[in-house]
Amino acid sequence: MDSNNGSPSLYPLHRCKIVHFVRHAQGIHNVDGEKNYKAYMSPEYFDAHLTKLGWLQVDNLRKHVRNSGLFKKIDLVVTSPLMRTMQTAVGVFGGENYPLDRMEGLPLMVANAGNSERSAISRLDCPPIVSTELCREHLGVHPCDKRRSISDYVCLFPAVDFSQIESDEDILWKANIRETKEELVARGIKFMEWLSMRKEKEIAVVTHSGFLFHTLNAFGNDCHPLVKKEICQHFANCELRSMIIVDRSMLGSDETSTNYSGNLPIGQDIPSD
Repeated sequence: MDSNNGSPSLYPLHRCKIVHFVRHAQGIHNVDGEKNYKAYMSPEYFDAHLTKLGWLQVDNLRKHVRNSGLFKKIDLVVTSPLMRTMQTAVGVFGGENYPLDRMEGLPLMVANAGNSERSAISRLDCPPIVSTELCREHLGVHPCDKRRSISDYVCLFPAVDFSQIESDEDILWKANIRETKEELVARGIKFMEWLSMRKEKEIAVVTHSGFLFHTLNAFGNDCHPLVKKEICQHFANCELRSMIIVDRSMLGSDETSTNYSGNLPIGQDIPSD
């Protein structure tokens, strides 16, 4: 939308993707951190897991994506490689509780992963879930934003795809260096470009409040101020907000599956005027 004259914008459908951004459910660090920001410095919140309220939020969002028909449309789920985001991703978009009487492949999450008191979650009848470091929370200083080794996560989330992550140990998080906002935004834009080049057309992204706020603030400058505000406002725990990525620079290479060339069989097409 052109904010100056209100005229609509037009883009080819195959150069657009629908992205459903989700902030993780309430983590144990959120309870104290929202009262006192310094609480995020506590080592006891290392790779914070979800609270009981957080799991209730997951259950409610799970019901919503199924009742709304959204679940059947999603081709891929992308998640940050931290406990709270992966618990949210598999809890909302995963299969049912793992069938104890049928051992059908690896589960998305083993029982009680991250002190969840939850049954194992099946990978059956759900979209693939892939993890990437590009959509992690603001890096550094806060122990809640430091991840475990990928080998540990593989044991807890066996059917999640970690192939996008190169280092087993967390080499991005620094105890004494906080990632600048400019660095986070650059990483966020790189993530959006990565999404644009994916073949999937409808993607759910489970990530973090800070990452969403700073990344999305880099967009919407060509919109009406109220639309810009709608894009950028802070996410609540387990909030889902659907948006469209428009590929205006031809980053993606997908061909259209819906366009039709017309004029078949070949013959003269005489203009009506």
